[in-house]
Amino acid sequence: MSADATRPESGPESGLGPEAGLCPEHGEPLSWFCRCERRPVCAACAGLGGRCHRHRIRRAEEHAEELRNKIVDHCERLQLQSAGITKYMAEVLPAKNQKAASMASAARELVIQRLSLVRSLCESEEQRLLEQVHGEEERAHQSILTQRAHWAEALQKLDTLRTSLVDMLTHLDDFQLIQKEQEIFERTEEAEGILDPQESEKLSFNEKCTWSPLLTQLWATAVFGSLSGMEEVRINQRTVSPLLRLSDDQRTLTFNAKKSKACSDDPERFDHWPNALAITSFQAGLHVWVVNVQNSCAYKVGVASAQLPRKGSGSDCRLGHNAFSWVFSRYDQQFCFSHNGQHEPLGLLRCPAQLGVLLDLQAGELLFYEPASGMVLYACHTSFPGPLFPVFAVADQTISIVH
Repeated sequence: MSADATRPESGPESGLGPEAGLCPEHGEPLSWFCRCERRPVCAACAGLGGRCHRHRIRRAEEHAEELRNKIVDHCERLQLQSAGITKYMAEVLPAKNQKAASMASAARELVIQRLSLVRSLCESEEQRLLEQVHGEEERAHQSILTQRAHWAEALQKLDTLRTSLVDMLTHLDDFQLIQKEQEIFERTEEAEGILDPQESEKLSFNEKCTWSPLLTQLWATAVFGSLSGMEEVRINQRTVSPLLRLSDDQRTLTFNAKKSKACSDDPERFDHWPNALAITSFQAGLHVWVVNVQNSCAYKVGVASAQLPRKGSGSDCRLGHNAFSWVFSRYDQQFCFSHNGQHEPLGLLRCPAQLGVLLDLQAGELLFYEPASGMVLYACHTSFPGPLFPVFAVADQTISIVH
């Protein structure tokens, strides 16, 4: 290998001066530097036959000078770095601190301002809804009072007519009775004109007076935000369609176009439609669960009663096509809410990645919610029969219950 300087001949050298170290092997001054072994060596080590004969060799004082230059450069960089840090501490950090304080103050003001507006809006909505409830209560009360007065008058009239007819029957002879035939006919006809009481919605309190998009939105956001009532929902293996595969943790359903032959003919199993029910049913209270649906373009999520049939290809087993199921469904880019064969299209601008389900059995309310945007996608108000099971259908890829 080539050397950086003329290779020295073996013999004493005075390269580093009298204070330089001596080679422990040859006793000569360490006046050369071996770049391969990264250490100082003597002329004998670097010369013909020496251990560093074919290594890259340069004079020790040259290498030392190079090191001095590197140290100087490094010191200059350290000085510049120190100056930069000093400037950063003296100028940038105080400015950052001032800006952070200013932004924090503005953020506090924004939070207070927005929550104040929300609070004011909530108070106004509370007042409006309470007034509606009071007005509806008064309306129902007045309707009932009117009906009471009407039927009290009808009872009195019927009693008078009955008394009159009984009196005729008791006190009139045949000839007199025949003479009163027209009067008897008129009174009988008058009694027949008083119809039997009929059920009327006007006599019932209309719960729709409490329906409020704002209240529903805020309530759903609060429930999902606090995970209030979050359920540990798992899928019942016995109900899973042969077209579906259930994961070991009982939370993920995967569609398989070829029916599985391993599935037993369980009476609880859906044998045609790609459906599955949860293990646990709900009979009262508030219940919440979330389903990851981002991988599927064809699915249904909702609730179903225990009466939902499991066998056959008819609509009575198809989710949303019977009176036993209430589902949010997606097919390609179309979304709808389905129940009892009625399908209400939902104009969603984008496909939800997760679908939250909120079931309030006490209030008779079923909500479908998108956690990412905080939007209520659909709200269903009805009187649900119990018990209700979370229900699922998949016809593309997979869906999974979020743990």
